[in-house]
Amino acid sequence: MVDVTLLGCGGTMPLPGRALSALSVRCGGRSILVDCGEGTQAAARAAGVSLAKTDVICLTHFHGDHIFGLPGMLQTIANQGRTEPILLVGPAGLKKMAGLLLALAGPMPFAVHGLEITENTKTLPGPGGLAITAFAADHRVPCLGYAFSLPRAGRFLPEKAKAAGVPQRAWKRLQQGESVSCGGREIRPEIVLGPAREGIKLVYCTDTRPCLSLERAAAGAELLILDGTYATDAEADKAQQYGHSTFGQAAALAAKAGAKRLWLTHFGGALENPAAALPAAQAIFAAAEAGADGKQITLTFPPERDLCGAERF
Repeated sequence: MVDVTLLGCGGTMPLPGRALSALSVRCGGRSILVDCGEGTQAAARAAGVSLAKTDVICLTHFHGDHIFGLPGMLQTIANQGRTEPILLVGPAGLKKMAGLLLALAGPMPFAVHGLEITENTKTLPGPGGLAITAFAADHRVPCLGYAFSLPRAGRFLPEKAKAAGVPQRAWKRLQQGESVSCGGREIRPEIVLGPAREGIKLVYCTDTRPCLSLERAAAGAELLILDGTYATDAEADKAQQYGHSTFGQAAALAAKAGAKRLWLTHFGGALENPAAALPAAQAIFAAAEAGADGKQITLTFPPERDLCGAERF
């Protein structure tokens, strides 16, 4: 399962109860942090989210409302005794910006390794078996969105294990993805597993106009968390000018991508009540919701259905 917590849903300026952009993604007891705007630490504490086990920090871009909380956050986890390294991922310009941010954070007892993404898409391993795919967004500066995928192996087929002569005591290891030795032969998991099953997919992309790369990355996502800087399509020209999206544009993209759920985020400072603007978005995509600091969900593998239509897990 994947635990998702929206830590900051504000854009440009923090407001009471609305920190700037940040998202926590937790899997297998370890975490990924996406962006770290002002107020991230306070929002995490209020939501019961520990940042001390953050192994990867993914930055979408280098505007202040997405990064100004990072030096303080690094100082805090250093003071908590962390020694494990952290991977810092971001778009072109990361090396220069990371140097500035780390200088502000001061000496730390752990290493920070940088990975600058210059390709249109790049996939790398994350904690807990998550795959992290960075893809190009459409903002005024180099900007990335991130897709987080947790694959699910095929169902274990006892009849295939028996046919391969695998003793029952070794079945659990095969189910867990390990190869086993049997009669001098190596039995790989795929020999005794059915086709891969539907996994979990989360996509986060703020500070972007609607674009093809986002639509492709969002295809079939369990949850999309998308830029909703402007509430109405009357502000579409402003959204285009500044590299953002309206509620309606985000809803239309979610519908086109076949997503299951949409959270809107990165609200402009003038948007005091995002929930009041939801009906127009929900008319396009019924599962649209307004994000809020501390909004949480646990994503689990979807149930399968057998030939009779009964759910199987």
